[in-house]
Amino acid sequence: MDRLSPAVAAQGQARVPVAAFAVMLAGVSAALHLGKLPPAVPALRETLGIGLVEAGFLLSLVQVAGMTLGLAVGLMADTLGLRRSMLGGLALITVAGAGGALVQPGPHALGLLLALRALEGLGFLLAVMPGPGLIRALAPPAAEKAAMGLWGAYMPLGVALALLVGPPFIARFTWSGWWWLIAAISTAAAIWVWLTVPADARRAAGRGTAPAWRSRLSQTLGAPGPRLLGLAFAVYSAQWMAVIGFLPAIYADAGIAAGWTGVLSSVAAATNIVGNLAGGKLLQAGVAPGRLLRWGYAVMLLGSLAAFVQWGHGDNVWALPPAVRYACVCLFSLGGGMVPATLFMLAVRLAPSSSTVSTTVGLMQQASSLGQFFAPPAVAWLAMRAGGWQWTWVATMACSLVGMLAALRLAHLHASLSGDRTSSSS
Repeated sequence: MDRLSPAVAAQGQARVPVAAFAVMLAGVSAALHLGKLPPAVPALRETLGIGLVEAGFLLSLVQVAGMTLGLAVGLMADTLGLRRSMLGGLALITVAGAGGALVQPGPHALGLLLALRALEGLGFLLAVMPGPGLIRALAPPAAEKAAMGLWGAYMPLGVALALLVGPPFIARFTWSGWWWLIAAISTAAAIWVWLTVPADARRAAGRGTAPAWRSRLSQTLGAPGPRLLGLAFAVYSAQWMAVIGFLPAIYADAGIAAGWTGVLSSVAAATNIVGNLAGGKLLQAGVAPGRLLRWGYAVMLLGSLAAFVQWGHGDNVWALPPAVRYACVCLFSLGGGMVPATLFMLAVRLAPSSSTVSTTVGLMQQASSLGQFFAPPAVAWLAMRAGGWQWTWVATMACSLVGMLAALRLAHLHASLSGDRTSSSS
């Protein structure tokens, strides 16, 4: 995607333009639609009679579009127009969210909510996939890294806000009022994007030089880098969403007041933002991306193990004190934040060509959505079989170990490509 306005670069070189902030708000508003469900799970179970496993599918079904269409949207983004795609996605999640607010108790309530969550998933994908391309086009070179760092935090920021605001808002205005509020926020985000982001027509001149979509698809799927990036992103997203997504339900089952469940869950989610920003700083300081990935997965493994593992049965159960276990959940989320920051950086480096970066990101999104789709129901099933959440660490450990193996392969691949580029330049 060509730079949209040479005038932007003529302004303060280190300043992130307003339009880039509008794009980030669009991402946050889309993430709010993903994060709005966890604080509403207790209310949905009470008012609509939804079981724990069904709630798990409501959590994960929003990812159906991502796991089926992520690669396709990545391929078609330039053809559709990045701004047009984002606006269409925001419109779709707004309509689906408003439709969900109208669902009433009855035999078809669960089916309607599931269908609308699937539509929200499609809207989410359309809204967030163009984000990196738009920010890269809008931000001047000196501000591009800062802008990309802000974009990398859209998901944990949206989820954290939802977990913080959701419980007290739902307690006062019901879960349907909560749905209406999130729909209004995405409407406002769409208006800001419409007013500030230049139209797609300004990029039309550069389209003819792009390779055909079949060629981009073949290049992306045929290269090892995008496949490894997808695997690494999938196992990260799976365990993070499974743990953070169920935190309100976990704390509710433990008898913690609704107001505190939101605060505790949102703080845990917000620590992911700190990890994301810290990952960017460490990469800038010269830490090898493979090493940073291994650190992130290792912290997630140890944090979840300490947070959930228990020994004994009945009255003779031993576990770490609640405050320490909560600190370990926050550590789990913080360490995990280093993973996406590193993977998005590697996506630019390991994409087969400059014209396949968006396709590579699309493949990563598709893999991430697959992980987020299957993980919450799997963890919910494990909790039901175990009679509690004490075996959650088994799922997170498996994901972290796979992530470490993928990190080793990515480090080797990145080093070999860097060596090739150095040799060719010399």
